[in-house]
Amino acid sequence: MSRRRCKRQLIKFAQHVHRLVTGTLNSENEIVEQDGTVEHHRPEDPERLCSQSHFTKKELHVLYRGFKTECPSGIVNEDTFKSIYAQFFPGDSSKYAHFIFKAFDTDQNGTITFDKYARGLSVLLRGSADEKLNWTFNLYDLNKDGYITNEEMLDIMKAIYDMRGDCFQPGLKEELPQQHVDIFFQKMDRNQDGVVTVDEFIDACQKDDNIMRSIRLFESTI
Repeated sequence: MSRRRCKRQLIKFAQHVHRLVTGTLNSENEIVEQDGTVEHHRPEDPERLCSQSHFTKKELHVLYRGFKTECPSGIVNEDTFKSIYAQFFPGDSSKYAHFIFKAFDTDQNGTITFDKYARGLSVLLRGSADEKLNWTFNLYDLNKDGYITNEEMLDIMKAIYDMRGDCFQPGLKEELPQQHVDIFFQKMDRNQDGVVTVDEFIDACQKDDNIMRSIRLFESTI
């Protein structure tokens, strides 16, 4: 597959995710309180959200209008997020979708509001290289303790292989994720202490031309 074709497909996927997150929810996804009424989430002040993102007020208005039209409660839950990923991959994408959901769910309360969604999307589409790398590090740092461990990276790689749904010879599906993890730590763990810090991660990524090109793929999708 050519690099140009790969880029087109990745951008198309990002656009689909954007449309699906803001356009697939209905009343069944709303959170209902004990008295039977629907709990609605009100977004932050537009001026404040604009100052905390790379979007203009007009862009935020367009994003919110689509989000609110299809998601009256203003809340996306994890089950819906997983159903989005399931439409794009042949294998089991639920584990990887769980990790992505947690990266967007910055306060870890089990929901993605428009504010969280806009901030995350702002970083992925308009953020600086350092902002994107910090977001990616946070994705890999599953327990949010400031370090990526071998176990955390192995969980990520296994989730990616499950999502791809590739058929492998017996044993390869278990061996390949660990091989990728070993390569990751050889490149990232400069002091060889068994964990990767955010500084080690960013420094190694900045020295890798392929990684730096890949983080620019989504810059023009909105």
